[in-house]
Amino acid sequence: MAHPQDPRNLLTPAMRGVLDRIARAGHPPLHALPPDQAKAAYEAGAGVLEVPSQALARVEDLHIPARDGVALPARLFAPASAQPLPVLLYFHGDGFTVGSVATHAPLCRQLAHLAQCAVLSVDYRLAPAAQFPTAVHDAWDSLDWLRAQASTLGLDASRIALGGDSAGGTLAAVTAIAARDANWPIALQCLFYPGCAGHQDTASHQTFAEGFLLEEADVTYFFGHYLRSAADRDDWRFAPLDGVDESGHVRELDDVAPAWIGLAECDPLIDEGVMYADRLRHAGVPVDLEIYAGMVHGFINFGRAIPEARTAHQHAALALRNAFGAS
Repeated sequence: MAHPQDPRNLLTPAMRGVLDRIARAGHPPLHALPPDQAKAAYEAGAGVLEVPSQALARVEDLHIPARDGVALPARLFAPASAQPLPVLLYFHGDGFTVGSVATHAPLCRQLAHLAQCAVLSVDYRLAPAAQFPTAVHDAWDSLDWLRAQASTLGLDASRIALGGDSAGGTLAAVTAIAARDANWPIALQCLFYPGCAGHQDTASHQTFAEGFLLEEADVTYFFGHYLRSAADRDDWRFAPLDGVDESGHVRELDDVAPAWIGLAECDPLIDEGVMYADRLRHAGVPVDLEIYAGMVHGFINFGRAIPEARTAHQHAALALRNAFGAS
């Protein structure tokens, strides 16, 4: 995509105001903190600009067994229903290094309410304690477990969608490809500004490198903790756009689940998100792509201050309802 000489002119007044308030607060950037402190700082600030927490009939804490015996915390959000509900398996964002089920609970509650589906949000393991590909394995093991346990949870195993934002969007996209390989039907990929490329070399990574919330220093920091070596950048499980498999081939995307993709215009990741949408379309996969003008990475968690966040919630929920065949 072409980007302007002064990209701050793209920001909406409300978005610029949020960024200015964040800058005035003077908190150290996450990339300046050790990982444990970065996690704590992110948790402390999460929810400040979120929509009010949506009341739901059912909120249940669960544990999902991973392949190595670790029990992954998860939380199920669901509206009241007399029938088995379709379910969105959701992976939170924030660089594979920070974030949690708790930081994304308002978003998951909102999606469950608006889409009238269950949302199962997973605390996959984070870097640096758990490096690539542990999060990928945790995501797959969560889907495997959900398919087996859906009926006991009052969920419809035939209507499962995968979703996530940022790093969680990467996990959802990769899991959708693996599900295609296993012949497991997935109703929809619901992806908010997913990371898709192995290297930070698109124009948008340069244009929006500083001053747009997610900075290049943050991306480098997150990936530096998550990846074991530079070689992992070229693995399709990290980079579904241009990564390769064991034989050195880029993964084909034919017959992968349909996708709804919501991108932020002023985001280092926008170019790779557009390119991934194009690759899906070229493979014959139905794609609904929304680009939210004047928004930055992470905007969907700012619903109290940013109208476009609430619009994106509505768009994603409508895509889920359509994919699940809801009225």
